[in-house]
Amino acid sequence: MSKHPNLLEKIMALLTPRSIRNEIRYLIVGLGNPGVKYQYNRHNVGFMTLNELGKLLGLAFSRFEHKSLVTKGEYYGKKIILAKPQTFMNNSGQSVSSLVRYYKVPLSNLLVVYDDIDLPFGSLRIRPKGGSSGHKGMASIINYLNSQDFPRLRVGIDRPPGQMDASTYVLQDFTKQELNLLEDILEFAADSILTYIDHGLEIAMTKSNPGVSP
Repeated sequence: MSKHPNLLEKIMALLTPRSIRNEIRYLIVGLGNPGVKYQYNRHNVGFMTLNELGKLLGLAFSRFEHKSLVTKGEYYGKKIILAKPQTFMNNSGQSVSSLVRYYKVPLSNLLVVYDDIDLPFGSLRIRPKGGSSGHKGMASIINYLNSQDFPRLRVGIDRPPGQMDASTYVLQDFTKQELNLLEDILEFAADSILTYIDHGLEIAMTKSNPGVSP
């Protein structure tokens, strides 16, 4: 092991363009699996939320950086980076940690959007930090960042019916009825992210977590 554990970070800082180093920016990450066969899976609701957010902001995912599809823009003068890791869910931390280091994003300005089987379908919960609760994509990010102190937006997909295995359930497509309902849910999720960027985490939690204390 290197005697200088921060050497890589210092090198990355020197290689980072000066225009990036001192800007305050937000990194919004949606989790999912790449490829057409997965695009409507319950596990891909993070990707779906980022697609909706990009649409609201007039941004297209046309760049590939740090193993992610990326788009960049501004919202009320604040720099934002939207990213959809292409590493497959269980290795999401590779891409996210690389983006965080390169763009010098403080963890308080990193928001990860992902599916949660422990929440009713369509419900949202924003939290300032926490564990993975068994979600392998989040576990990977926490492992690579060596921290769980970053905001996250959980989108409820409900629990599997009967005795169905959770890993099978999340890789199934949303039903046609669920997809119809998702239009409004994703729009609300995207709007909640914009509230977080513009007004801060506390106000976003109040808006998105009705009746739930932070």
